[in-house]
Amino acid sequence: MNSSQKIKRKFRPEIEGLRSVAAILVAVYHIWFGNISGGVDVFFVVSGFLITTSLLNMYERKGNVDGIEFLLRLGKRLFPLAFSVLIFVVISGFYFLPQTQWDVIIEEVWASMLYLENWQLASNSVDYLAQNNVASPVQHFWAMGTQFQFYIIWTIVLIALSVLAKKSGIAIRKLLFPTIIAMFLLSLIYSIYITSINQPWAYFDTFARVWEFATGSILSLIIVKISFNKVTNWVIGWLGLFGLISCGLILQVGAMFPGYAALWPVMAAVMILVAGESGGRFGVHRLLSAKPLVKFGSISYGFYLWHWPLLVIYYNIFESESVPVFHGLLIMVLAAISSFLTTILFEKPIRKKKIKPKTKLALILFGSAFPVIILTGSWTWHLKDIQSEAVKVEINNTDHPGAFVMATDVEFHSDEPFIPITANAKYDFPESYKDGCHQEMEKSEVIMCEYGEVDNPDYTVALVGGSHSAHWLAPLENYAHENNIKILNYTRSACRFSSESYLLTTKLDQQTCAEWNDGVMKELIAKEPDMVFTTADATEWKGIPKGYVDQWETLDDNDINIFAVKDNPRADFNVPTCVEKNGVAANECELKNDLEDLTRDIKELEINNVYYADLTDKFCGKEVCKPVIGNVLVYQDDSHLTKTYAETLTPFLGEELTRALNHFYR
Repeated sequence: MNSSQKIKRKFRPEIEGLRSVAAILVAVYHIWFGNISGGVDVFFVVSGFLITTSLLNMYERKGNVDGIEFLLRLGKRLFPLAFSVLIFVVISGFYFLPQTQWDVIIEEVWASMLYLENWQLASNSVDYLAQNNVASPVQHFWAMGTQFQFYIIWTIVLIALSVLAKKSGIAIRKLLFPTIIAMFLLSLIYSIYITSINQPWAYFDTFARVWEFATGSILSLIIVKISFNKVTNWVIGWLGLFGLISCGLILQVGAMFPGYAALWPVMAAVMILVAGESGGRFGVHRLLSAKPLVKFGSISYGFYLWHWPLLVIYYNIFESESVPVFHGLLIMVLAAISSFLTTILFEKPIRKKKIKPKTKLALILFGSAFPVIILTGSWTWHLKDIQSEAVKVEINNTDHPGAFVMATDVEFHSDEPFIPITANAKYDFPESYKDGCHQEMEKSEVIMCEYGEVDNPDYTVALVGGSHSAHWLAPLENYAHENNIKILNYTRSACRFSSESYLLTTKLDQQTCAEWNDGVMKELIAKEPDMVFTTADATEWKGIPKGYVDQWETLDDNDINIFAVKDNPRADFNVPTCVEKNGVAANECELKNDLEDLTRDIKELEINNVYYADLTDKFCGKEVCKPVIGNVLVYQDDSHLTKTYAETLTPFLGEELTRALNHFYR
């Protein structure tokens, strides 16, 4: 590389100021708007800009790219603060966060420590039951994971190109520029595509974000050739800052990014970087280079790491859905102080200390994760101990009668602990989930499993629909064993037995759900079960959805009968968490009994093959629905029944099933 091609290392104070603005925007939008600002996208652009400059400088200085040295140097800057925050999360989570969230937090702490949190969240985005998880205090580590993964990718690319440059005699810049352009285009095309069909996954997908880093990398190579006059730099600089600040106000970032929408904050960052210090006396750099912003820029990384867990802890302590201005400012001040202290105490001493050889440095860096490993491992063991020590009792006994208390004057010891405990609630689901017989979201393949009396049954009943059909499997199977019935299980998460898509957020899920419904219908027509068990409605919708009726009519045309059970009440909060925080008798944990009677709707249908069952009185009194009934926790989350409570419904569901079979066949 000749002197004219050198990328000079020069401290640019406006970049520190830009980092400060981006970090503050992230916190402000999280705290007061419950939204996403686009500030993280600015971090990605700046990271791409700086890492390319740094790696090329290393190549110029040493004649090669030493990937190990570079990544260890990054580790000296990144690991101490990150692991300090993780230690805080583990300790504060143990004392301040409910047990219903512990397993999720522990899982995500491990992922964050390995810089894989983005993939953990991507996986959860297509896990229907995991979608009910509240935001964990380490959720924001997804950006750190994405960033570090890009660092590794980019280091490998630069190493490969440096070797190729030496062997071919071609200047590394001539190899690097087309490589970055190709990565930019491929990633952007992929990002637009995956965002259009599966945005929740795309948001955390590293490969859908590479183009943002590549934008900064491209700019680092060509910025010395970009020259505008003072007025132009003044205009684009301020337009860039305005675009950055307004992005989250105008766009629904969390629902639209990355894709083409992320070009907004990315180009805003590019405009500010291009304007540089050439905007004159009133250029944007004068604001961004102000000492307070530059100073804050040095702790902006730590500020980003600290603000989110402090906010999550605040929400749990104050049980509030909004943050007053003063409290929000206090959170930001605490985040800044925490960042400053951990930077001074942990990050700076390690970063400035010259440690050789590399092996020793690596041991020190990875050894800094040791406290996180010990604390998280201890927390994991403690949670497993709590879960394993939960009392295992037979349902329908004098201590835990469940739904029986809604129908008869059952005497039971109401002071006994309820089951399942809140920490186990989310795992108290039907056997079909454990057997691999319940299809996942975004899958169209039809999975069928047999339950009950599979040999020489008197009747065959097909259980069909989404998770609200699936949670009836336990009482249905109990009834099947008692009455020589075979069950064909056809269930899929977030996919109701319907000709229309309801509440599906991605095109991929809409498409696969429709394909799954078509496949199930073909199997039902081919197998001709005596009755199809499904839900009659969805409690968040008024009446019987048209898509349900379409399916029923198709079954009627093929002489297949339907047992349609009314959907159970739903909460707008996590019931086990509410019970853990407020107690069994708390009014805050009750659900309103405002469900409509569908009897008239069913009668008005010109379909003769539908038997309607309403078991609402086994969940609710006249006005409210209790979260714990007969010492049994009713819900796993906000709407799904625990298997334990569902089993106590066996005799009541059985009465309706017997009536239905008698109605159709006797």
